[in-house]
Amino acid sequence: MSESMLGMKRTHRCTEIKQEHIDAQVTVMGWVQKRRDLGGVIFIDLRDRTGLLQVVFDAASIGNEGFQKAEKLRSEYVIAVEGIVEKRSEETINTNLDTGYIEVRAHALKILSDAETPPFHIEENSNVKEDLRLKYRYLDLRRPDIQKNLILRHKTASATREFLNGEGFLDIETPMLTKSTPEGARDYLVPSRIHPGHFYALPQSPQIFKQLLMLSGYDRYYQITKCFRDEDLRADRQPEFTQIDMEFAFVDENDVMDVNERLLQKLFKDVLGREVELPIERITYQEAMDRFGSDKPDMRFGIELVDVSEHIKDCGFKVFSGAVSSGGSVRGINAKGCGNFPRRQIDALGEFAVNCGAKGMAWIVVNEDGSYKSAITKFLSEDETENIVESLKGEPGDLLLFCADKNDVVYNTLGNLRLEIGKRLGLTDTDVFKFVWVTHFPLLEWSAEQKRYVAKHHPFTMPLEEDIPLLDTEPGKVRAKAYDIVLNGVEIGGGSIRIHQKDIQERMFQALGFTKEEAYERFGFLLNAFKYGVPPHGGLAYGLDRIVMLMVGATSIRDVIAFPKVKDASCPMTEAPGTVEERQLDELHLRVEQFDLD
Repeated sequence: MSESMLGMKRTHRCTEIKQEHIDAQVTVMGWVQKRRDLGGVIFIDLRDRTGLLQVVFDAASIGNEGFQKAEKLRSEYVIAVEGIVEKRSEETINTNLDTGYIEVRAHALKILSDAETPPFHIEENSNVKEDLRLKYRYLDLRRPDIQKNLILRHKTASATREFLNGEGFLDIETPMLTKSTPEGARDYLVPSRIHPGHFYALPQSPQIFKQLLMLSGYDRYYQITKCFRDEDLRADRQPEFTQIDMEFAFVDENDVMDVNERLLQKLFKDVLGREVELPIERITYQEAMDRFGSDKPDMRFGIELVDVSEHIKDCGFKVFSGAVSSGGSVRGINAKGCGNFPRRQIDALGEFAVNCGAKGMAWIVVNEDGSYKSAITKFLSEDETENIVESLKGEPGDLLLFCADKNDVVYNTLGNLRLEIGKRLGLTDTDVFKFVWVTHFPLLEWSAEQKRYVAKHHPFTMPLEEDIPLLDTEPGKVRAKAYDIVLNGVEIGGGSIRIHQKDIQERMFQALGFTKEEAYERFGFLLNAFKYGVPPHGGLAYGLDRIVMLMVGATSIRDVIAFPKVKDASCPMTEAPGTVEERQLDELHLRVEQFDLD
């Protein structure tokens, strides 16, 4: 039978009780983690969000009625205990617990709520399948490791606000119901009851509104806000996610990066006690692709790409020479010390390369005696072989891996092979944090589906001044004043300097294939606002979920979000999304029809 808390008031959380509280009377409340009945003495591990505390029940201290009540306790019962803090005997000290030197001898007990046997044991690092854990997320959230993650997330958000407030930023909210602007990811749409046939869109980011705040005179803005994108999910992506969003007026790229470097330094120092050395390294987008095959390079290890096209452009191996003559390249990576991989492992890497889009993977093993083992060296001259081995700094015991194709295929294949080799060699320690800025992204990229250029970031990104003349002639070569901050191979934030001149914005829309009328139809309220004086401005937004995921060493952002969705964007706990009543559809002037999209 559940009891009231009446007459009891909690004095401490479990791990707030220390050795200096010995002989003090305390009142603690929480969940029963474990019960041990030794016959005449019952030990309870009491759990709250701070950790565990041992509580001792015996009839001499709590009385027969209280002891009988303690005998009824089971896992996950919620209880209140009043008692005296005592020092544990030497043989019962538990150095693995913060409270391992003390215990509370109970004088009074109230069972605030009983509990059915949970579908899984509430314990740290549970091996229970994620679908089951998320169905009972309210129980999963009791696990100490998940609670630590969410507490760390709170500390990260609090430290962010503290820093930005100190830098003169204003926390200003922007609308959740806005207009759909079909650039970027797919919008989540909300039908309007008052305006039949019209829809709001949930914001993919506060981009347009924060730019409007800059021209409204709020020269430093931020908010920690929800954003929404209807896209396929993966480990570091959710349909709704939290963004640390900021915008500055009267700044250039260096100003934005300086503030954010100091923000990251504070977060890692305050939350993790880790130092971030400044300045953070900067590399261009093209350098990142050439060296690492990725615009979000993992800087914790080397294994960099090397272009060997010049050495083999005229070789007899047609796969290599053909790739170069058709405008592609041949590049390789050196898997140091992996020459002893058995053939089945090398073949598995070849299959991995094919799954990345390559037609195949060539390889050379440098034997301990300096000779080579490979299927391709017979097609190469001795000089060609020596040149490519030397280019990759191949030494006895090394495994050299090659890809020949169009550059985007080569980058993707070797970039992913590099990460795979790094994992196999244990070079991706989650306790190591390596930041890098990636700058000068392409402003535009060609969309074969839409048969036009689309914005790599968004249509308001400023091009480099020296590249502006190319907007009309070679738009694909224009570089942007855009920058991403990458941590351990994960893009945790990105931003750009924005276009604030009307003529450049119009040229940008022309490059995107928009007529003036189309541009005003999509972004009219922003373009009209720009007629009234707009300062130079730029900004950056972080994925808070991703930052915290990396901080705690998790492999999925679901482990740092209180109530996440699963891969099909559904919630096993609430069973969202769900159907609605016919009257609700009628109010929205909607009718649901099932049809085959194919």
